[in-house]
This record gives sequence, structure tokens and C-alpha cells, in this order.
Amino acid sequence: MNDDIMLEVSNVSHEVSLSDGSRLPLLQQVSLTVAKGESVAIIGASGSGKTTLITLMATLDVPSQGRITIAGQDVSGLDEEARAAIRGRYIAFVFQNFQLLDGLTALENVLLPLEVRGVPQALPQAKAYLEAVGLGERKLHYPAQLSGGEQQRVALARAFACRAPLLFADEPTGNLDETTGANVADLLFALNKEEGTSLVLVTHDLALARRCDKRYRMSAGRLELAP
Repeated sequence: MNDDIMLEVSNVSHEVSLSDGSRLPLLQQVSLTVAKGESVAIIGASGSGKTTLITLMATLDVPSQGRITIAGQDVSGLDEEARAAIRGRYIAFVFQNFQLLDGLTALENVLLPLEVRGVPQALPQAKAYLEAVGLGERKLHYPAQLSGGEQQRVALARAFACRAPLLFADEPTGNLDETTGANVADLLFALNKEEGTSLVLVTHDLALARRCDKRYRMSAGRLELAP
């Protein structure tokens, strides 16, 4: 085992069953590695398999074939309870559709995973990251009272605040204006540098992708290194 590798995907394929009984392949023989503290971008057209791959890497689903290891532990065959324990220890995720809890304020949405993890000084940490994404004055607002861009920033603050060793982000700047998107990108790479967090980004933003240490292109379920 290489102690410098945070995430390793080995010959992963994935398919789903259709209503007529046939199988639809989504990923084919995908392999990649992410070192500790490394930033990796996955680019490609809509429907190419990017979100499927990031969902598997974040242990939200299991591959049909192949192996995924996180911090040296094979997570491919674990049940949901064991995968949840891995996520709690190692992973933060920024979802494209935010996944905020409607009954909680912006602050409470950021605070909840910190309290679940037993993070000391969780409240000031949650406040600090909301301020870092420009939402210090909106912390007591509920998701329905926030714009799409503001909800995206709450989701980013929640992920940043966890300070997890491995951060996945699905289109992290997709719903943001140019200025806010640039600020969020700076936060992502500051976290990468200062905390040694490994970043895996799915993005259409080529400028964001170029800031990463490595870039991969996904096409029709296959992955290759991109320049």
C-alpha cells in the first residue's frame, strides 16, 4: 500500500438495469489515483459519466466491477453502514443540487455535520466558513429564503467546514456569478494547500480545471488523462 495515495480507482465499471431487463453501461474500466493533498479535475460533456464516477468514489454507491480504495481501505464491497463510517471519517461532498435540509437555517445546515462528527468549537467554525463564502449576514435564513447561488455557497461552506481529508465537488461554481465563483475557487485551493485536503472536482469550467494538479476527460463512460 502506498501511504501517499488518498484515493485509488482500479478498473471500475458500472451499469444499471433498465425496465426491459437490459443493462446500460455507465462506466467502463475506469482507473485513476489521487494523492494526499492533490487536486484533480474531471471534465466532459453532460451524460458522459462524470457524476456517476464521483458518486462511486464518494461511496454513495458501489461499482458493478472493479475496486475503489480510500486511505488504503477497499470500500467496494462494504455495506451502507460501513461506507457511511468511511464518509464520516474521510469525505465531504458538495452536491450539484445542494442537498440542504429545508427545516434548518444556513448556519444549522453547516453546523449539523460538525456536530455529528463531534468537532470541537463547531459553532464558531460553522460561522467562520459561512462568512468566508460571503453569507455571514444570511446565516439565520432558511434554504427557501436563499437564491440558488446562495444555497450553493451554504453547501460549499458545509463541505469546507468539515475539513475532511477528501473533498468531492460536483460543479462547485456552476450556480455562481463570476466574482463569487472565483472567490469560491480560491477557497477550494486554499483548503487544498493549507489543510492538505485532496480535491476531486467535476466541472465544465476549464479555467477551474486548469488550476488542478491533474485533469481527466470523461467520454462515453471512459476516462483518460487530459492535457
